Amino acid sequence: MSKILVVEDNPVNMELVRDLLEVNAYEVLEATNGYAAIEIASREKPNLILMDIQLPGIDGLEAAQIISSDPELEHIPIVALTAFAMKTDENNAKASGCVGFITKPIDTREFPQIIKGYISDGDRS
Repeated sequence: MSKILVVEDNPVNMELVRDLLEVNAYEVLEATNGYAAIEIASREKPNLILMDIQLPGIDGLEAAQIISSDPELEHIPIVALTAFAMKTDENNAKASGCVGFITKPIDTREFPQIIKGYISDGDRS
């Protein structure tokens, strides 16, 4: 079973993403801030990280940069989850180590297929 770390500080968004992932047979790990995301990623080595950009403490871009620059974690694909859909936001996410960009609100019908693509492309376990 693939493990996905969801980094999201909004409880409603976290519940939606968790439910969508669990119904599609993924194990879900949760973090509500960037520091916790780094710690959980280091300990659990998930197959994918879904990273909200707007987080308390360090933001998602900084956390993504820290994770993607760690030799033990650099293979884990990080996908930005954000309500900001400007082209500069997508470029900033990719510059920080994110391999993809999903805008909120999430399209619940397309979401499982999008995730499956990242797991298939990035799963090295």
